[in-house]
Amino acid sequence: MPESVGSPRATRRRAGSGSGRRLFAFDRRLGVRLIAGADEAGRGSLAGPLVAAGVLFDYAALRARELRSLTALNDSKQHTHEAREELYPLVLRSAARVVVVSRCVRTVDQRGLHKTNLAALRDALRRVTEDANGEVLCLVDGFPVADFGRPQRAVVDGDARSAAIAAASIVAKVTRDRYMRRADEQHPGWGFAEHVGYSTPEHREAIIAKGVSPLHRMSFQSLAYQQLAL
Repeated sequence: MPESVGSPRATRRRAGSGSGRRLFAFDRRLGVRLIAGADEAGRGSLAGPLVAAGVLFDYAALRARELRSLTALNDSKQHTHEAREELYPLVLRSAARVVVVSRCVRTVDQRGLHKTNLAALRDALRRVTEDANGEVLCLVDGFPVADFGRPQRAVVDGDARSAAIAAASIVAKVTRDRYMRRADEQHPGWGFAEHVGYSTPEHREAIIAKGVSPLHRMSFQSLAYQQLAL
């Protein structure tokens, strides 16, 4: 049955219509067969792990049907939860390799958010390219990471410009959100299934009412934390 104009699926397709073609065109213009992208999810959250993903595309092996399946590919923040879940298996099917790296709350608190983030992105790129044969160019969103033996390029707003980075943002976001929704069953009362650890009025109210859980980062100077005797 054809989709109605107002259906959720039709709305999602309009929201991302053609963005994937633009992102893949950006990567192709770089002139390298193997393009790896990395991005993270959870950098700005109050609770939960930081998750980084690396995605490697082989532009000599990508088939037309795979490119068509990712027509709606875009920065994960531009998609609904349902649209990200639809794109996730398509990325896994089309990529030459996908790697996920996770850093726990205690690591974020002990090492600091910025250092942890850079190390996770570096490890994701290193691992996703370690068996690649041929020239590889690594793309990271916003800023370069420490040298790991591969050429790299920082792309400002990369998750909205590069297919490899956008694909990594989808994988990282879906992986982390699934974890936080499962964590809600073990740590009920904070609403992790709804806000997945980010700062929302409901989350801050839950912290004030219940205190913090083992999943909360204590290195953030959040107003919700400052109101508690920790």
